[in-house]
Amino acid sequence: MTDNGGQWERGLIEKLAMAALKEQRRSRMWGIFFKLLGFAYLTILVMLAMGWSEKSMEVTAGKHTALVELSGLIAPGGDASADNVEKALRAAFKDENTRGVVLRINSPGGSPVQAQNIYDEMRRLRKKYPNTPLYAVVEDICASGGYYVASAADRIYVTRSSIVGSIGVRMDGFGVTGLMEKLGVERRLITAGKNKGFLDPFLPEDPKQKEYAEAMVEEIHQQFIGDVRRGRGKRLKETPDLFSGLIWTGEKSVELGLADGFGTLDEIARDVIKADAIVDYTQKENIAEKFARRFGASAVNALAELAQRYSPAVR
Repeated sequence: MTDNGGQWERGLIEKLAMAALKEQRRSRMWGIFFKLLGFAYLTILVMLAMGWSEKSMEVTAGKHTALVELSGLIAPGGDASADNVEKALRAAFKDENTRGVVLRINSPGGSPVQAQNIYDEMRRLRKKYPNTPLYAVVEDICASGGYYVASAADRIYVTRSSIVGSIGVRMDGFGVTGLMEKLGVERRLITAGKNKGFLDPFLPEDPKQKEYAEAMVEEIHQQFIGDVRRGRGKRLKETPDLFSGLIWTGEKSVELGLADGFGTLDEIARDVIKADAIVDYTQKENIAEKFARRFGASAVNALAELAQRYSPAVR
């Protein structure tokens, strides 16, 4: 009886010790969880306190040249989206100290819809603020949608080796029907509407759909050409290749009337606008937003998994 009683007591003590140990581990993991959460919160506060949030444009220097950057692919959701560029342009024109606006472009193009929207807003702002000139300054490349936007400026300045032009429209696609046959894969598509599977890459090319797509692309191309002509006017030296999608050097673009001359941002501010001070109105994603977008989802998932793994449960 004594031995059995002693074993029972030892077993009970061991169970209590293990339960206490598990509880300590659970408490420690929850402590880590809340420490990480607090650290993330403090990090965001520090970023905001150090001025990494979206900058305010209400307070500017005295008389100045307003800069708006259009860099990279013109597409929704990015720094070069119509929403960001238009917002920056409106703020630049609205400032009473702005003596001229420079749109500095380094873009291979992108969405024709986004480019059209920026073009239209540039022309609207020029009418609203007739005494504030708007110039485009090209860096490395100003092609396709990038040039679409530039053509709305009063003047376009390039460097001799800039890449300019590509006045055309493209629609990309692919076809894998032959590969599917070799692999023995059968495409099964159910649609309501005979053209709902328009240009499906897994189906043989339909001549009528191809013809329709070509007509649609040509229509957008004519819109592009019309807006370039409207923006550049009689300065264009039209040739058979001008609107063919070819690109030219900056030097050749001046000869063709696609650009007006040579100059950098500083030169245009100093010599043309006559306002050396440059204020940047570009709308850029701040560091906190980038951190949240890039790491937020993975961090939330990790914390959720941690919380699920170590949360109290009935067993």
